[in-house]
Amino acid sequence: MIGFQSFVKEGVFDPSIFKAIFLAGGPGSGKSYVAGKTTGGLGLKLVNSDDTLEKLLKKHNVPLDFSTLSPEITAKKDLLRIRAKELTFGQLKVKAFKGRGALDYYIAGRLGLLIDGTGREFDDIHRQASYLRKMGYDTYMIFVNTSEQVALERNAARPRKLKLEMVKQMWLSVQQNIGKFQSYFRPSNFIVVDNNNAGEDVFNKVSKRIRGLVKKKVTNPVAIQWIAMQMQSKRRK
Repeated sequence: MIGFQSFVKEGVFDPSIFKAIFLAGGPGSGKSYVAGKTTGGLGLKLVNSDDTLEKLLKKHNVPLDFSTLSPEITAKKDLLRIRAKELTFGQLKVKAFKGRGALDYYIAGRLGLLIDGTGREFDDIHRQASYLRKMGYDTYMIFVNTSEQVALERNAARPRKLKLEMVKQMWLSVQQNIGKFQSYFRPSNFIVVDNNNAGEDVFNKVSKRIRGLVKKKVTNPVAIQWIAMQMQSKRRK
């Protein structure tokens, strides 16, 4: 893992410095696809525990099709998921974790962030976003929405399948959080993408809006002070 100082040096020249976009959406909503269509070229650092989870599952010989797992293997999978979140989110995600996750390293340089999650647990995102705001970040959310039927169909077509009832529960939980997210991030920083059958016109509009938000000049006093201190430090060298 690259050290903190390397990220700090990179961060002061990062075009998306002090910007954090949260992705939320139920299983099968297509968050990664939408993000690729709308945030490409912004230099945002992707934070996603799913990639780490899949590596851990393969390492420990746990099948990706969760719908067929026995209770014993399911328990093993759940422990690996916790570990994946620890490695990804570090101290921001799991209080008991003593090390640092990828997100902690990116924050060291105040790099632009794209944080991928389901949005099932409002408190998790609220805690992360609140911390980032205190650090000087402007925070936004892209909420990728689908119908329950589309979520079920896409889950059935994925290699890493969830059980039918789990998909329904997660979809409902995410739906119930829409109002909370919109209130917390504020309508001007909250973007809903209907991805049941979204076309290029939808992605182009969302992309234009996101670029406008990310390219806005930093105004948070904490962020302005940090940038000034970093630039002053560089001039001394």
